[in-house]
Amino acid sequence: MNKIQECVEKLLEVIREDSAYQRYLACEEMLKSNPELKKQILDAQTLVVVEDLYRPYRPKRRTRAIIAKEKGLEPLANVIMLQMTNKSLEEEAKAFLSDEKGVETIEDAINGAKDIIAEHISDEADYRIYLRKLTMEKGTVVSAAKNPEESSVYEMYYEFEEPIKKLAGHRVLALNRGEKEKMLTVKISAPEDEAMGWLQKQVITRDNSVTKPVLREVVEDSYKRLIAPAIEREIRSDLTEKAEDGAIHVFGKNLEQLLMQPPIVGKVVLGWDPAFRTGCKLAVVDETGKVLDTTVIYPTAPTNDAKIRASKETLKKLIKKYNVSLISLGNGTASRESEQIIVELLKEIPEKVQYVITNEAGASVYSASKLATEEFPNFDVGQRSAASIARRLQDPLAELVKITPQSIGVGQYQHDMNQKKLGEALSGVVEDCVNKVGVDLNTASASLLEYISGISKVIAKNIVAYREENGRFESRRELLKVAKLGPKAFEQCAGFARITGGKNPLDATSVHPESYEAAKKVLEKLGYTPEDITGGKLSGISKQIKNYKKLAEELGVGEPTLRDIVKELEKPARDPRDEMPKPVLRTDVLDMKDLKEGMILKGTVRNVIDFGAFVDIGVHQDGLVHISEMSERYIKHPLEAVSVGDVVDVRVLGVDMKKKRISLSMKGIK
Repeated sequence: MNKIQECVEKLLEVIREDSAYQRYLACEEMLKSNPELKKQILDAQTLVVVEDLYRPYRPKRRTRAIIAKEKGLEPLANVIMLQMTNKSLEEEAKAFLSDEKGVETIEDAINGAKDIIAEHISDEADYRIYLRKLTMEKGTVVSAAKNPEESSVYEMYYEFEEPIKKLAGHRVLALNRGEKEKMLTVKISAPEDEAMGWLQKQVITRDNSVTKPVLREVVEDSYKRLIAPAIEREIRSDLTEKAEDGAIHVFGKNLEQLLMQPPIVGKVVLGWDPAFRTGCKLAVVDETGKVLDTTVIYPTAPTNDAKIRASKETLKKLIKKYNVSLISLGNGTASRESEQIIVELLKEIPEKVQYVITNEAGASVYSASKLATEEFPNFDVGQRSAASIARRLQDPLAELVKITPQSIGVGQYQHDMNQKKLGEALSGVVEDCVNKVGVDLNTASASLLEYISGISKVIAKNIVAYREENGRFESRRELLKVAKLGPKAFEQCAGFARITGGKNPLDATSVHPESYEAAKKVLEKLGYTPEDITGGKLSGISKQIKNYKKLAEELGVGEPTLRDIVKELEKPARDPRDEMPKPVLRTDVLDMKDLKEGMILKGTVRNVIDFGAFVDIGVHQDGLVHISEMSERYIKHPLEAVSVGDVVDVRVLGVDMKKKRISLSMKGIK
């Protein structure tokens, strides 16, 4: 006990000596002696206002004003601020000349006093609040090219100006990136004349011919040197933060839709990772996700007829041997050329095989990761990538959780923003999706299990280790035998962990073990047994319950809990992803040059951004549906009209072969 006390005392000593703690105590003391300031801080609506109020009291680096005060020039500054002197400033300044303090000339004294007044004006919270509001209301963001002759993706920002209050979040992020890449200069253009006119009225309160010209100079200096740059930094920081929050929100919605894409079950899939020089990597994956075979073919440049024929023969053998019914083709380099080969092949074989263009974003990140190495120790990165591309069709959620959300490619400027904030937001989205769908305890990987509520990385690995050592889980209660998984963690995770074909049919549903007794009583009341759950005999039982409130009271559960139980019993282990649109399966191919204005096509939404959505129409290059072309009605954001994974009908508006851009519309299609 004495040792613990000794450690606590040492810790407290360290805290007491910490500079941050010292500053905290100083602030506390200051607020005790200034109740008016304390009230203003407590009433403040934003952190910026708090900072404005605290500014005069904040420890400063050695500014020009501080140096002038050290030289004893503050009384002269007060004389000027009072605006009541009848003497000339030169005369007033003579009293402050001092070789010892470094005030050698009258000019030095007056300039020092000006610096003190300029800082005083700058530190006035009310002034800053008004000027910030004025800049936000009437200011603009202006950008220009550092080298106007140089071609880049930032060309629309080479001569750009837009009011601050109207500037869209995606433009803020684009300007920031252009500035970071040294392509653009970006600044805030404030209504200077109006700002300085207002500031002069606040500062110059008397019509004194001696002080008035000096104070005008000081106001201009204070505004241009101290206030305006600080306000510009604050506004740009605020714009960036709001833009990032908006982008993270959109990213999260896109990610949710991508993760919730319906799995294509019961099919043997051939994963195809396209490439040129190094060859296309193939992986055949069975219905359960097990890799059956891998190989490399060379049908793309540099190639020849012999290599193309050999590639097709290899494909024919794999399709026949493993009964492949679906090809999952990655949309990376050489995807276009690979697609041509696939379409030719499908016309030559008797088997009915379809293909899907799969977004392979993040596959290369996964294939080089520690997790992929553990999963496929004998595979190279290409084989791992091909296996991942195949599995993405079979169970998108289970496969995509292995990749950091930032690498999945359904956002905007994700690498430019606060990575901690982005990571936390996206991890929350992944966790929500996993918990919505549920996880099969006997097939799930550790990377999937760790997203279940209450299960850490360590516990997830322990679950897999327990399963490998003891065989499949027969009941949810078995989880309590897993190392480090205690009652609390069990309470959190049990409802999301599913067991199909186990001892208790309720273990295959989302009904929590705490509600098992209530579920059994419901079944008994309606004349069913738990065994009827798996037989699909409970369809329509919700209609058999006339009074939920009364039954809930009888069973001793809440009415919402009862409704959830009945809903789950009616459709046990339902997958919410089944309600999502299925991927578009293809048997033929289009080229960009095949596209004609007015052509109606079916496509899949790949990414939703602030100003529109990118749609895959099967020509390798995604087309853009601008927000103005999404709906006949007015919409604030593209997410009101579409989501990632949606299958939509689009009309071709235009094709720019040089820039590889396709403009699409969703309007006026019957």
